[in-house]
Amino acid sequence: MDGMDKIAKAIEDYLARTGYAALDLRCALFDMDGVLFDSMPRHAASWVQVMAENDIEFTEQDAYMNEGRTGASTIKMAMARCGRPVATDEEVKRIYASKCNLFNAMGETPTIAGADRLAQTMREAGLALSIVTGSTQHSLLQRIETAYPGLFELDKIVTALDVKHGKPDPEPYMMGQRKMGAMPWQTLVVENAPLGVEAGNASGAFTVAINTGPLDDKVLTDSGADLLFATMDEFRTALPELTRLTRRN
Repeated sequence: MDGMDKIAKAIEDYLARTGYAALDLRCALFDMDGVLFDSMPRHAASWVQVMAENDIEFTEQDAYMNEGRTGASTIKMAMARCGRPVATDEEVKRIYASKCNLFNAMGETPTIAGADRLAQTMREAGLALSIVTGSTQHSLLQRIETAYPGLFELDKIVTALDVKHGKPDPEPYMMGQRKMGAMPWQTLVVENAPLGVEAGNASGAFTVAINTGPLDDKVLTDSGADLLFATMDEFRTALPELTRLTRRN
């Protein structure tokens, strides 16, 4: 199946799954870590270190598999899995603050290769852009306008502070849709993590996964990705066909 057939089949499957009459893309919601910034190796390392300091079993694989959860959810999940008592709010705040300090000490995080070109191409295609992230890392949030000037609607970003339930719950992407004034069938989600893909899928959005990390492709397709690409530039090359098949005048 060539690239154009692959996109057409993905749209056909999406419409069959959701029951929507058409896919009419008007906006794109980007995850941040692992999509806009190459921050996941540092997140994984800081999570592993802070968990070890608190005698909680946690691996780099765990970090990638649970990417997209809020910090509090990640800590509570890891502690429960180890049979530890339910974490208090004070304990969660202390552990997460330590994790953030470790992450911030690692220095400035580079952007993902090709993410700026993809975002620019989407804007040129008429899509409005914003961000839905499980992070509250101000060091990254403050860099968005510097790294991606004028591309994202910063007043419509959704962070972990805006929701009660983080990814894989659909609430973050549903809130993103509301902020953008878009319906699910008008929304494209760009993700790299299985829990984020689950959240985008469950929100009713057309969800594209870019595998920027070490996970097997199958993890992302099994999580519900409508399309999967290896790089941002690969997706950017496919974008004109996707918008041609979905945009309605």
